[in-house]
Amino acid sequence: MMSSEFFENWFLPGIWITVQVTFLSAALAFVIAFPIGVLRTSRLWIVRFLAGTYFEIFRSTSSLVFMFWIAFTVPALFQISFEPLFAGVIALGITYGAYASEIVRGALAAVPTAQREAGIALNFTPLQRLRRIELPQAWPEMLPPFNNLLIELLKGTSLVSLIAVADMTFAGDLLRLVTTESGPIYTLLLGLYFVFAFILTRGMRLLERHAKKGVGQAPEKLGLFSGIRSKSSIDVVTGAGGAK
Repeated sequence: MMSSEFFENWFLPGIWITVQVTFLSAALAFVIAFPIGVLRTSRLWIVRFLAGTYFEIFRSTSSLVFMFWIAFTVPALFQISFEPLFAGVIALGITYGAYASEIVRGALAAVPTAQREAGIALNFTPLQRLRRIELPQAWPEMLPPFNNLLIELLKGTSLVSLIAVADMTFAGDLLRLVTTESGPIYTLLLGLYFVFAFILTRGMRLLERHAKKGVGQAPEKLGLFSGIRSKSSIDVVTGAGGAK
């Protein structure tokens, strides 16, 4: 059984570390995804090529191996040191940022051509068309696949336990070694990941409703399992639905 001392010293801090890794990695991925996604729609081939190179590299490499590379290889090569938590956040943020950039690109590509032509007719600059026409319409379409990717990122945070970051998976493994009871411990971890994923899904659905109201679209009704939905057009375009 889990003692109160273990819960306070390991498990509760482990839950907090999981939350930190999730939100810090998501923030980094978000910051990366928008410029890369927008650059991949550029009319200049060199810009598309460079942005596409980033996407292809990090889409095609393992998050775990990249995490090991940052945690162990970079310090050895450049004689620097940083916390394992930093390595985990950087690896997950960069990797999932690549997936998210495809969602951004796909959502922008789904904006009707007539809308862009209207912006040209109004003598908008490319930046004005992006800010006033394309992004406001694309943003609601990005949110459902962003939600799926955020849940995948939450589950992917368990990888940081392999570089000695004391998240809740690390704490669960430690407790298993002490008690030799695997069933209750891993069942508890599965339940916690489900609860966190459910909370994130509800939050993202509320954000989606607000975004749709902002562009005059009818928001979907919120039900208990409204996060379970068919693929949107952006899911089809981007192949989103989970980073493997």
